Amino acid sequence: MADVEAAGDADPGWRRRRRIAEVFGDDLPATTTDERSGPPSSGRSREWYERNRPPHHG
Repeated sequence: MADVEAAGDADPGWRRRRRIAEVFGDDLPATTTDERSGPPSSGRSREWYERNRPPHHG
């Protein structure tokens, strides 16, 4: 039985990494925003931003 455990512990940190992943999850997306298709949409048009621009941004 000890031989099986020793063989399974080829990477001694695998349990720790798995536990950290279980607790914190994967907070990094698989792709970055520049790799995704299309620009992110806020649902507001450029016209809306221009109408709601503060006066000091002339």
